[in-house]
Amino acid sequence: MKAFLILEDGTVFEGTQIGAKKEAVSEVVFNTSMTGYLEVLTDPSYAGQMVVLTYPLIGNYGVTPDRESAHIWAGGLIVREMEDMPSNFRCEGKLDDLLAEEGITGITGIDTRALTRLLRKKGTMNGMITTDVDYCMSDVIMKLHTYKMGNVVRETSCKESYVLKGDGPRIALLDLGAKANIAASLNRRGCEVTVYPADTSAETILRANPDGIMLSNGPGDPSTCMEIISQVRRLYESDIPIFAICLGHQLMALANGAKTYKLTYGHRGGNHPVKDLTDGKVYISSQNHGYAVDAGSMEAGIAEELFVNVNDGTNEGLRYKNKKIMTVQFHPEANPGPQDTAWLFDKFIEMVKEDSYA
Repeated sequence: MKAFLILEDGTVFEGTQIGAKKEAVSEVVFNTSMTGYLEVLTDPSYAGQMVVLTYPLIGNYGVTPDRESAHIWAGGLIVREMEDMPSNFRCEGKLDDLLAEEGITGITGIDTRALTRLLRKKGTMNGMITTDVDYCMSDVIMKLHTYKMGNVVRETSCKESYVLKGDGPRIALLDLGAKANIAASLNRRGCEVTVYPADTSAETILRANPDGIMLSNGPGDPSTCMEIISQVRRLYESDIPIFAICLGHQLMALANGAKTYKLTYGHRGGNHPVKDLTDGKVYISSQNHGYAVDAGSMEAGIAEELFVNVNDGTNEGLRYKNKKIMTVQFHPEANPGPQDTAWLFDKFIEMVKEDSYA
């Protein structure tokens, strides 16, 4: 079926609809990963966003068990070519069928290179996928300009706390829209992980007396999470070791008086170089975020930069002074992407066990 991708600047791409036969409106972002489309689609951080995959052939290994949550969170999928005959020994079905089953629409057959170049030039925009050949452009533009993500952190977080058993340190994970591999990365290292919903109070977490606290990734604008920021501030004041990733990194910075800002088109993919300022080493990282911390807005006595992005110099991590707290913007748990920085989980567990961090 013929379909159209319409952006809020009036640009139209014509292609073929895939997945569910429905209209969809979301923010349009691009991801440069060459593999891992299932992990991308099921990453809760993509809630409220349509994903453009820049790699031209998608679905070639079909549907496999590689998921970061129970279902697809992305609001739509935009690809150059959708493979209809997947081949892989782990294949359980076609990606197109999975999209349809989960009510997710998409479009194939468009020039994703041109679309990506447009988003890089003009910045992230809202977009609509529709099969209505008689669409009214003025009505579509009005819908796109009024679209808001809503409370996506609450939507993507777990509804009740649960425990992954382990014999090691007891870690409290605040689920802000967490990828499954964060808890799994801790659990594989022997930690007992208790996962809490995003609206859990700091008092509840501290009452459980965890050995360490983890703040997860998540979707949306960090500055809108005012209540969570206030709870994160109380966790900061507890002196319990804390490790924060992505949205958690941003919320910890906001809780300490720093500011965040929206990037023009964000960092999304498995090939982003970050520099460790302690030793000068450069790591290739997996990233998925549209906002960044303004490191210059943080008081020097509170925290110092730990990592920076090699491409654009944006902040990629902070170390909090006189605290056992480190935070990173990228994803050390990867999935998809390189595992260059998985050692940060080991560093965090060392912090917890030693109960000291300089």
